[in-house]
Amino acid sequence: MTPWIILSDAAQIDELVQRSYQTPCLIFKHSTRCSISRAAQNRLEQKWNFAADELSPYYLDLLQYRPLSNHIAEQLDVRHESPQVLLIVNGKCVYDNSHNAISVADLAAALDINPVEA
Repeated sequence: MTPWIILSDAAQIDELVQRSYQTPCLIFKHSTRCSISRAAQNRLEQKWNFAADELSPYYLDLLQYRPLSNHIAEQLDVRHESPQVLLIVNGKCVYDNSHNAISVADLAAALDINPVEA
C-alpha cells in the first residue's frame, strides 16, 4: 500500500520542496470523480514498492484543494493535468506524467533505481 502524505495547504509544498533535497518526493494529483484518475491511483498503489528513503509519496485531492494544485503548478513550473504525477528532486520537478502514462516502472526509471520487492 502506498503510504500517502495528504496535501492540504501551501506550507506543505514548501516543506515537500525542502524535503526533496534529502529524499525524492512524488505528488499524485487525483480527481476523485474521474475513472481515469482512479485507475492511475490503483496502478500506483498495486505496484508501489519503493523504500521510504527512495521516494516520499504525497497525495492531492484536486476537487477539494484546486487552489493548491494551481499553486503547485506555478511554484514548480509545470502544466496542470489530472491525474498527474510530479517527481520532485532537489527542489525541482524532474519528471511529470499524466493519465494512462502514470506507472511505478516509469517513476523508478526516472529515479534510476530498482524498487525493493514487496
